[in-house]
Amino acid sequence: MSKTKVSFFEVTSLQKEYLTSKLSKSFDLSFFRDTLNEQNVTKVKNVEFLGIFISSQINKKILDELPNLKLISTMSTGFDHIDLAETKKRGVVVANVPFYGENTVAEHTFALLLCISRKIIESNAKAKRGNFDPKGLMGFDLKGKTIGIIGTGSIGKNVVKIACGFSMKVLAFDLNKDLSLEKDYGVKYVTIDELFKNSDIITLHVPYNKNTHHLINKSNINLLKKGAVIINTARGGLIETEALYEALTSGHIKAAGLDVLEEEGFLKEEAELLCFDSSNCNLKTVVANHILINHPNVIVTPHSAFNSKEAIKRILDTTIKNIVGFRLNKIQNVVP
Repeated sequence: MSKTKVSFFEVTSLQKEYLTSKLSKSFDLSFFRDTLNEQNVTKVKNVEFLGIFISSQINKKILDELPNLKLISTMSTGFDHIDLAETKKRGVVVANVPFYGENTVAEHTFALLLCISRKIIESNAKAKRGNFDPKGLMGFDLKGKTIGIIGTGSIGKNVVKIACGFSMKVLAFDLNKDLSLEKDYGVKYVTIDELFKNSDIITLHVPYNKNTHHLINKSNINLLKKGAVIINTARGGLIETEALYEALTSGHIKAAGLDVLEEEGFLKEEAELLCFDSSNCNLKTVVANHILINHPNVIVTPHSAFNSKEAIKRILDTTIKNIVGFRLNKIQNVVP
């Protein structure tokens, strides 16, 4: 029996080593550090299974080059980088990693919040300059503050638990209420407008899709409590960049902790701005993102909320199970 051809993209040498140790006996493996794109797709034209991260955009053009493709196993929870309509037409199954960073991303959420509340970045910079004067470094307590959690799925639930550990009051918005959170942690589900108006801190934990695009925007950002803090470790497109920048500039929003930015894929190298196809990108947003990065009241991390040793292992282990299971006709974690 010939080995099934599997190609992985966006993997590091350590990830390659781990995947090889688990799969090489049964599969014909190939690995690429780059994203899967229209230039390198011809190198894997006979591939049957794909393993990718979120920077590989799977669209009609890519799929046209992969006639033998049967499975795409994305090494992420999100799958908005895959054209599901096209994969369905072709009978290609898409599987994801539904749970891997529920505690990891929640912890990063609070890392960003604590950096803001206790001015950790500024304090560290001042101390490294040899200046131990605490003036200008007064922060604020989390105890007693109201945190508004948008999305109480697996990550949001962990944010609830951590918030309760800080003795915070918790408001939540989700289309599907989790009654156990109300009972066990005193979470109060409210409308999104009520959450905006009454939360000292707002944190986002919903997927990105057409219904959540610009969930916070120019039309509603002024509903947020004056002086509120926004944390986003989900997807950049949940927040309209220009709206956030204007609210920060006016002082209506106190600060923001962002692990994701709109159009963040275009911010890797400034030189890319000279040659990328701008037809699918709002240049004003790209420029505004640069301004956000340098804004004194914004902390930005490079889409790394998921990036812990334990979380990466969970991602790889689930991907391995997806691939092996599919080959054994035991399909799991299929994206609907």
